[in-house]
Amino acid sequence: MVTVYSGLPGFPTPAEQPSYYNLLRNVGLLTEKPEVSLLVATTPSDEIAGTVVYVGDIQHYGSGGIATREYNSAGFRLLAVTDAARGKGVGKLLTQACIDKARQQGRSQLILHTTLAMQTAWKMYERLGFSRSEDLDFMQGDLGVYGFRMRFT
Repeated sequence: MVTVYSGLPGFPTPAEQPSYYNLLRNVGLLTEKPEVSLLVATTPSDEIAGTVVYVGDIQHYGSGGIATREYNSAGFRLLAVTDAARGKGVGKLLTQACIDKARQQGRSQLILHTTLAMQTAWKMYERLGFSRSEDLDFMQGDLGVYGFRMRFT
């Protein structure tokens, strides 16, 4: 995750946001919270192709903004796909796994946050059925963080 995020043009560097990169280095610790899991996509040779943190109960989301106050919601965050796996559907696969888990849990919606540096993924999220939700936007220091949600019927 550190390699992926630090390589994004326009994304803060480890020196600019050391606590965020510390979170990325220790992402497994997030799974100590209830209903939080780390999903990993691997290549046929068992190399990591991508990861995402799924949060089955949004109150354990651990991000800024108002998302943790949403009722009966799940979320995902920290989606990362290696350079070698980009364009091969790994991000879509991980996102779909989160959608499926939220539906299986009977959640009313699935929430995610992203930044301008990750705008390539925005189109994928919208194609999968997510909508921009400006009410979920917040600032993380000088970094704008933008909310998306998918409502389930």
